[in-house]
Amino acid sequence: MRTRSVLVYDGDCGFCTTSARFAERRVRPRCDVVPWQSADLGALGVSRDRAAYEVLWVTPSGAVHGGARAVAKALLSAGGAWPVLGGVLGLPGVRRAADAVYRVVAANRYRLPGGTAACALPRDR
Repeated sequence: MRTRSVLVYDGDCGFCTTSARFAERRVRPRCDVVPWQSADLGALGVSRDRAAYEVLWVTPSGAVHGGARAVAKALLSAGGAWPVLGGVLGLPGVRRAADAVYRVVAANRYRLPGGTAACALPRDR
């Protein structure tokens, strides 16, 4: 059984990789940060489609949170002032806005700094 949460991101996406590296260096969440391409998705209880669609936070007990909620969980696990931001992202009114912003960023990640055509989400999503 895992003892740490896992933050799963798209390692083929330059924007996602840059964001994950920033989180590791600056936010320092208390978790393992791994690209879905090298993660044991079956052991994490996550489908390949979901991992390709959004960043995921998987708890040691197997609960899976995606998108803005995964970002909030990562922030909540960090030190310093980051948990305050994570808590704000979890507030009911803010959560809805955070989800919308996350979807816009995810849909346009190939256009963002570090992004490439490989970062584009599958069209069926």
